[in-house]
Amino acid sequence: MSSTPYHIEVEVQTSYIEEQSSPEDNRYVFAYTITIHNTGSVAAKLLTRHWIITDSNGKTQEVRGEGVVGEQPHLTPGERFQYTSGTMIETSVGSMRGSYQMIADDGVEFDAEIPAFTLSIPRTLH
Repeated sequence: MSSTPYHIEVEVQTSYIEEQSSPEDNRYVFAYTITIHNTGSVAAKLLTRHWIITDSNGKTQEVRGEGVVGEQPHLTPGERFQYTSGTMIETSVGSMRGSYQMIADDGVEFDAEIPAFTLSIPRTLH
């Protein structure tokens, strides 16, 4: 457990979706599975998300919205929530980073940072 009452850890796993991608059309589709873990001491609800998606040409997409996959999970201390979503970029390598805007049960609003992670087709990066 974290020393702060408001702490969310975010873990990410990515995969390339070859059957939905079309490299000749600069279309690369990736899935990402996110595990959100409340390591703080106060329960909190995920309100909104903010993503910054960048391809290797430097093209950036910004995505904001309510919840994740149609849900606004409420996580008690120690609880985890996992979901899978996806994105499309124009290059074989890119990155994503962002944050979840949270509200704790005591009314405190805070951001849970999502560290940058790489999107890459297999055998592109070593």
